[in-house]
Amino acid sequence: MSQLTIALTKGRILEETLPLLAAAGIEPLEDIAKSRKLTFATSSPEVRLLILRGSDVPTYVEFGAADVGISGKDTLLEHGSTSFYELLDLKIARCNLMTAGLVGVPTKPGRIRVATKYVNIAKRYYASQGRQVDLIKLYGAMELAPVLHLADEIVDIVDTGNTLRANGLEPRETIASVSSRLIVNKASMKLKHHQIEALIDAVEAAVGELL
Repeated sequence: MSQLTIALTKGRILEETLPLLAAAGIEPLEDIAKSRKLTFATSSPEVRLLILRGSDVPTYVEFGAADVGISGKDTLLEHGSTSFYELLDLKIARCNLMTAGLVGVPTKPGRIRVATKYVNIAKRYYASQGRQVDLIKLYGAMELAPVLHLADEIVDIVDTGNTLRANGLEPRETIASVSSRLIVNKASMKLKHHQIEALIDAVEAAVGELL
């Protein structure tokens, strides 16, 4: 049987994915949290895991370096590819992708500046609203942008909203509800159909049992 490569996203998604994989009979043979390795053998000899930055998971799956990936819906929307299948909502790492701005400061009319790492999503969203925007790409500390007058609004992931409030910001419009999804390379779906179908069935059952 050929080997199945599953690309996982570092951080919160990884932490919430591992119990689902364990319930599906797939566990890393080493403690991922204590290792600097990026590839891991598992309790299932025909399955290996890759540990990647979230933004890289769709690319690895799209080009076939990984057969299967676990990625946040926000990352998939930003990536924007139709070169893989999105087959299962894992219902983990839930949050919202939202616009946000300074508390009590209304959105000004006309052209605004928006800071975000989700430039493709933001471009599509504001266009759909008929708003003209200048997009500023940032990779972190998004909440500082309105405070320091770098931007009028931000587009970012909001979970509890505590970070926004701590920095004098408030959520405004919801662009998308986000959770983690299982994606599959199109060629792999044909070549490793039975393996991937078995994996999807096992993970789907685990989602039903654990969540």
